[in-house]
Amino acid sequence: MARHLLDGGHDVALWSHTAAKAKELAGKGKGKACATPREVGENADCIFLCVGDTKMSEEVVIGKDGLIEGAKKDAVIADCSTISPFRSVAMAKQLGEKGVKFLDAPCTGSKPGAEGGTLTFMIGGDKQVFESVRPHFELMGKNLYYCGEQGMGLHAKLSQNLILSNMLQAINEGLVLSTKAGVDPNLMLDILNNSAAKSGLLSYKAPFVFRRDFSTNFSTKWMHKDINLMLESGNELDVPLPLTAVTQQMFRAAIAKGWGEDDMCGIVRVLEEFAGKKVEA
Repeated sequence: MARHLLDGGHDVALWSHTAAKAKELAGKGKGKACATPREVGENADCIFLCVGDTKMSEEVVIGKDGLIEGAKKDAVIADCSTISPFRSVAMAKQLGEKGVKFLDAPCTGSKPGAEGGTLTFMIGGDKQVFESVRPHFELMGKNLYYCGEQGMGLHAKLSQNLILSNMLQAINEGLVLSTKAGVDPNLMLDILNNSAAKSGLLSYKAPFVFRRDFSTNFSTKWMHKDINLMLESGNELDVPLPLTAVTQQMFRAAIAKGWGEDDMCGIVRVLEEFAGKKVEA
């Protein structure tokens, strides 16, 4: 994502948990490697961050040597991480007291979208603030959805991932069942792709499963984190999420098996072990 901003001709202050990554990227275009998020804040008018979970986001934004200690008045911080909507709103309020503007702007598209500049962003916060930095978003993504007030981008992202993760569990159940019954997986995929059950997730992920390639595009542990956030939101908003609760346990079982770093399509192995049958071409 930072590389696209550099390629767009911007001066970009860079920081990463892995300092070597920032230093390497700083050598391409007008990049400056920074020692802390605070230093990024001191050198930028618009700041994007994308980290793994709520705790990481709070450390980067409002923690010691965080962005809040260096960000200028009227600077814009856009958090592209998928974190708790309620904690994000609290951070926005804390930043607002210092005159710093904040957007929750979670993205989807995984590694290919980030590398290709084709991410989808869901944005919550002041619309005028979003419009003022829209050109920066357009360098990193192709679909920009303004969702409403603070936190709404995150609610939209979690709802999307809720459907995605439950679809993955349904795909796994269907493919394990049909394979154990004796239907060729490639034939089953062709049937599904020409039926009402067709989905982009199925078409993209099934071939990886068939060839037993669980290299990571979006890891099991990060989707599990998102599912936990979905259930947290359900509790906050009094919305029952029974399917999501079952899916959470399947992801947790995969993590317990040591597959947390693998791509989320790898959770099919939990069901395969139960059934005693692998889904492979």
